[in-house]
Amino acid sequence: MTTGIAVLNFGEPAVADRDVVEDYLERIFLANMDIEGETTQEAARERARSLAERRAPGLIEEYGEIGGSPLNAHADRQAELVETELRDRGYDVKTYVGYQFMEPFVEDAAEAAHDDGVDRLIGLPVYPLCGPSTTVQALEKLSNAVDDLDWDVPYTEITGYHTHSAYARLRADNIRETLNREGLELDSDTRLIFSAHGTPTYYLDEGSRYVQYVEEYCKMVAGMLGNPEWELGYQNHANRDVEWTQPDVEDVIEEIDAERVVVDPTSFMHEQSETLGELDHDLREEAEEEGLGFTRVPVPYDDERFVGLLADLTEPFIADFDPDLYGLQQCKCRPEPNAMCLNARRND
Repeated sequence: MTTGIAVLNFGEPAVADRDVVEDYLERIFLANMDIEGETTQEAARERARSLAERRAPGLIEEYGEIGGSPLNAHADRQAELVETELRDRGYDVKTYVGYQFMEPFVEDAAEAAHDDGVDRLIGLPVYPLCGPSTTVQALEKLSNAVDDLDWDVPYTEITGYHTHSAYARLRADNIRETLNREGLELDSDTRLIFSAHGTPTYYLDEGSRYVQYVEEYCKMVAGMLGNPEWELGYQNHANRDVEWTQPDVEDVIEEIDAERVVVDPTSFMHEQSETLGELDHDLREEAEEEGLGFTRVPVPYDDERFVGLLADLTEPFIADFDPDLYGLQQCKCRPEPNAMCLNARRND
């Protein structure tokens, strides 16, 4: 019995091409148009295109500076490693990469798995922190694609897993290794900054627990590091006139009373524009203007421990044993009977 695993990611342009970037941004803005209130589909498309054209020049410049985003290449590598790991465990599996906003799209992954005739399908977003515009949207796309194919296949979704002990330990070890490599210690002179991707507060008002999950992650990782002083800031995108999570990480940097900051890209699992551009360039510049030394923790996207964790999450559904033995229960953020996560028990 062959299991198909749709490894889902956001996707980013690998080149600084205007048409590619504008189309990419238009898809993102259109997918999240509900944060601006009700509108017609035609008006939504016009608004999304207008926002894309306005945002594109800055992002094109950013992609040019970083040589294009490596996100897709990293995601492809993760999928290959997960397939290899599960095959080494003796399972008949095949992974399919699908991106929310770049080709191959999530729908392409579903179609490829369908054409290969897999006997069951697992949706696996590579977003440890469950969010509405990432995890939930990606799985909605996959579920809709399966329905559109009129495909009667046993289908499971995996959502949030940031509380997995192996994940928190991996991230804590990654910070510790960076400190050791740079000859640093977290003390009164060197402050740990967690930098999380921001989200519009609209989603929080609608019931998303994203901020709760971010804070849980920070507390777990900080605890594994001996509970040093730490701060949390959000990388918000002021593309629309809507409220975002606070505080902005730039504001956090301005208020730091230390000599140096060590910045952890909180639960980013790929190097991308938000790490290589927003952190390595923009935030570093902010920190240096404040007289702060700056160290950014690299993303452990191809660490064998993360690959093993992703394999572990899918294993109950491949090996046909009770997923609750691994702590996986029906998700509350995506209340579908086939959506499973590690957060459900605490959210009862």
